[in-house]
Amino acid sequence: MAAKRNASSHIKRRPSPLRPAPWLRLALAQVAPALGDVDANIRLHLEIGREAARAGADLVVFPELSLTGYRLQDLVSEVAIRLDGKGPLRPLLDLSRRIALVVGLVEESEGHRYYNSALYLEGGRVRHVHRKVYLPTYGMFEEGRYFAAGDSLGAFRSRAGRMGMLICEDLWHPASALILAQGGADLLLVPSNGPTQAVGGAGGPRNDETWRDLAKVTAQMQTVFVALVNRVGVEDGITFFGASTVIDPLGRVLARGRDGREDLVVCDLDRPALRRARTFFPLLRDERLPVLHREMQRLMAVPLERRGPGGS
Repeated sequence: MAAKRNASSHIKRRPSPLRPAPWLRLALAQVAPALGDVDANIRLHLEIGREAARAGADLVVFPELSLTGYRLQDLVSEVAIRLDGKGPLRPLLDLSRRIALVVGLVEESEGHRYYNSALYLEGGRVRHVHRKVYLPTYGMFEEGRYFAAGDSLGAFRSRAGRMGMLICEDLWHPASALILAQGGADLLLVPSNGPTQAVGGAGGPRNDETWRDLAKVTAQMQTVFVALVNRVGVEDGITFFGASTVIDPLGRVLARGRDGREDLVVCDLDRPALRRARTFFPLLRDERLPVLHREMQRLMAVPLERRGPGGS
């Protein structure tokens, strides 16, 4: 499946010799994967990854489940990939020697559990795996029926420094971003499959506005860069809105993809913005982790029905 894009207005050129190089040149691959066709999606990833590399990007991030599509249901086991280095990931691993990639897939574990996972590929190998922790199973979503939930959150080191990954619903749980930021992440990568129609139907806020606000608040409260990469296209009657966004630690939108159309957005991240945010707003420094740890232990010892007003 060839991507149809018109991203020339978004692609920035390499800085002139008089301008310092950015800390990281990041590409957001806002695509519409083919449902259940891993081979076609790998070809799409290779094409766009090479285009991002030609634009000077150090890292290209694809949406959630970008190698498989989203509404898989009974196809989950058929499209699952083992991370043993022998499967269809080999061309992407080879490309990662030129440009780092984040790709989404159904990961099959040794025990034949299936995870909604995101991989960070760099230097010809899988550097980090994040298994989606929070599986939405409400409204139009039914991930809990088909996937096992991940059970860990952790920042990791890349050539560009420490990063963290969250997948879609994970970002809606504030403690996830807090854990990654406290673990040293300067950049949160968030592959997503956000539908145009918000849960709750008409009359509420538009879903793209809600996602933008969520990413902005996360960036400001944790003083990190947030890169939200959302897919486009239609699957099983569900439309995905795109509008992929990069937000700096001061809450400023640095780049944004087009609404509802495939796009390749290239954006430079600079460390001075990170330094300014953490100087003006020392939230990471002042977080009281021992207090949080103690209170979480207390809450976990109290039955759920006794928490809240009138409870312990």
